[in-house]
Amino acid sequence: MNAHHFLTAELVKIADYPVLSEEMTADEQQQIILSEPSSYWCIDPIDGTSNFVQGVPYWCVSIALIIDGQQKLGVVYDPNRNESFAATDNERSTLNGKPLLVDEYTRATEIENCMGLIDFKRLPEKVSLSLVSKPPYRSQRSFGASALDLCWIAANRCHVYLHGKQKLWDHAAGLLILQQVGGDAETFQGECLFQNDLIPKTVIAASTCTLMQKWKNYFQQIQ
Repeated sequence: MNAHHFLTAELVKIADYPVLSEEMTADEQQQIILSEPSSYWCIDPIDGTSNFVQGVPYWCVSIALIIDGQQKLGVVYDPNRNESFAATDNERSTLNGKPLLVDEYTRATEIENCMGLIDFKRLPEKVSLSLVSKPPYRSQRSFGASALDLCWIAANRCHVYLHGKQKLWDHAAGLLILQQVGGDAETFQGECLFQNDLIPKTVIAASTCTLMQKWKNYFQQIQ
C-alpha cells in the first residue's frame, strides 16, 4: 500500500484527476469508473506482486492517464533493469526517452519463428491443450507481470501473447505502448481491449498487425 499512497499523492500534483488503483476496494474502483467525465489515472503500483515478494526480478510500476474515456498516456517502469517504457496517444513509444526501435534481425514475420508469452493458468482447457500439443511458435515463456509483458512484446523481445484474465490496470498503459509502436491487441473474443469497465478480459496480442492475424488464425482453426 505504500507504493499506492505515494503514487496517488504524486500523480494528482501532475494532473488533478482521481486515481483508480488495483489496491482500492471494488466499490471505490467502480465509483471512479462510473464518474463523469471519465477521466482518471489508472495504476498498478506493483504489477507482478508474486515475483516482487519472491525476489524474482520481473515486476513493474504501471501508470496510465485516461481522459474522456480515452488512453492519453502510458508509462511502465521496470526498476530491475532501469527501463521506462512510455507512449502518448499521438507519439511513438519510447524506451528511456528514446524512440522504441525494433531490431529487424529479431523481428518475427512467421509465427513458427516466434517466442510466445503465454499465461496458461486461466485459459480454457481446449486452448491450453492445443498450445501444449500443437504449439505454433518456436518457444514459450511466462514471466508474471502483465504490463511489462506487453512492453516486451512492443520491444520485440517476445512476439505473440495470450493471457486469460486481465483487469483494466493490467493493460491500460502497456496496451498504448504496444499500439504506438505498431503492435496489436484485443480480447480473445475479438473485441476492443481497452474499455472503461472492471470486467476481466482474455488478452491476445502480437508485435505486429500481420503477426496478430496469423496468431488469431491459429485459434480459429481449433475452435
